[in-house]
Amino acid sequence: MIILGVSFFYHDSAAAIIKDGNIIAAAQEERFTRKKHDNRFPYHAVNYCLDSLGIAINEVDYIAFYEKPIVKFERILVQHITHFPKSAKVFFDTIPSWLLEKLRVKEIFKNELHYHGEFIFVPHHLSHAAASYLTSPYQEAAVYTLDGVGEWATTTFGFAKGNQITLEKQINFPHSLGLFYSAMTAYLGFAVNNDEYKVMGLSAYGKSEPLYDKIRSLIKTNPDGSFELATKYFSYEYQEKMFNQKLCDFLGAPARIMDGPMTPHYENVAAATQKVFEDVLFYSLNILHKLHPSDNLVLSGGSALNSLANGKISSQTPFKNFYITPDPGDGGGSLGAALYAYFCILNKNAPHSLLPSAYLGPGFTRSEMKTAIDKYQLKATLISESDKLVDKVSDLLVSQKVVGWFQGRMEWGPRALGNRSILAAATESKMQDTINAKVKHREMFRPFAPVILREKTHDYFETDKNISVSADYMLLVYPFKKSVQSKVPAVVHVDGSGRLQTIDEKSNSLYYRLIKAYSQKTGVHLILNTSFNVKGEPIVCTPEDAIKCFLHTEIDYLVLGNYLIKK
Repeated sequence: MIILGVSFFYHDSAAAIIKDGNIIAAAQEERFTRKKHDNRFPYHAVNYCLDSLGIAINEVDYIAFYEKPIVKFERILVQHITHFPKSAKVFFDTIPSWLLEKLRVKEIFKNELHYHGEFIFVPHHLSHAAASYLTSPYQEAAVYTLDGVGEWATTTFGFAKGNQITLEKQINFPHSLGLFYSAMTAYLGFAVNNDEYKVMGLSAYGKSEPLYDKIRSLIKTNPDGSFELATKYFSYEYQEKMFNQKLCDFLGAPARIMDGPMTPHYENVAAATQKVFEDVLFYSLNILHKLHPSDNLVLSGGSALNSLANGKISSQTPFKNFYITPDPGDGGGSLGAALYAYFCILNKNAPHSLLPSAYLGPGFTRSEMKTAIDKYQLKATLISESDKLVDKVSDLLVSQKVVGWFQGRMEWGPRALGNRSILAAATESKMQDTINAKVKHREMFRPFAPVILREKTHDYFETDKNISVSADYMLLVYPFKKSVQSKVPAVVHVDGSGRLQTIDEKSNSLYYRLIKAYSQKTGVHLILNTSFNVKGEPIVCTPEDAIKCFLHTEIDYLVLGNYLIKK
């Protein structure tokens, strides 16, 4: 039984493929097209998934789509009719794409790929829920999903056991914690559906207290765990703009112009926005636990990428364990749809398909790497023995060199987890500014993440007693212990925190051995890890992508598999 899961048209197009319930491959379309957040039909991702099994499209038993287009179209119509004529421009801009494309998923597959098989349409938030629950280590768990909006739902509560996922309650558009956060992202002069993580980073520079009460008043919480937005301040129901002048007047200052000066007011807005998001989330999660007093929680949806909030779940709720899939957003919905179709709709016997690893994307042979090296006429040293490679690269890190690290299969999800990463020592504070300015070409307030040997995590961080496996996917922020902050200043954010990635030998042996070798030479058990890309581009996918990024930045060395290339 082969099922191809797909998501496209809205945020991050992706495809994933499973065989007999086993996860074989998954990738985002942006990695192949080099267009960040590409939302077009995922030709390349689909073909990669088919190639990973060596099959043609009509050998797929079912295609699972990550939402129900007709239900979403209903919401769009109701939304625009309700607000007509204010919504007229957006309505007339939007409807043609629905009539020509978005309601015709089956036809697109038939016309473009000549697929004549069966389709399963899975509700958007069930795809999210399945992406986390059906890859989690739990046989039962409370379920919470949150994002901007799916069809109607923006947030859902429920419970999962075995191969049954039940979403018992939902909060509907326009009341959305995700859209609230995106609107504030836009107010702060950042790009919606792209820069929300910048608000997280910026929040550490501000103080929440001056504006907390005002921003908290924008969201009313109810005894059943639901919430309602003060919609008069937001315009996303009828305009392309997320907020209106009333919000600016309410906050006492105009919206920040993109790339404009960053003042304390905007820093305080970011801090209060993050605090309000967390408070509403934890309020809802505590209600959920009363409804379903499980030890386990699974969280999904695009807003589950809020790593600042994630790191506080164990301390702010009664849940003892929680799990978030490596890609909880719309891209991950493709995998969730495939898994839900197999385990829950087709009701196959196995109750679960644990995620085999976070490395589900394309990998490349040594000869393919050599071809790319030769194309760019680079001098490369082949270090065939992995122990010698680890020894050499760890020496480079000790000597404060910046290394592009390209290994194995590409990561699934938005985080670089050690196969498409830029690595550096974290022991010099200037390294953060160096990489921001000379490599990533991005805002100087942006922090970098530490990757740490899992067994040493408690030596460096104030963490939960049981660290979620989602820490392996760089989805949690924890405070550094004060005693170690001066030892690794390049990865300590201004508030003393770090968005860590934990690593052990089982999850990524070569990466683990590299950090282990570095730690044996320095006594420091973590290094700096950031995604192998520059601002505005997706993470690199192919050896050629890696070489181009290497040549156009001030990365000192590139490691392509077992090839070492010096700038």
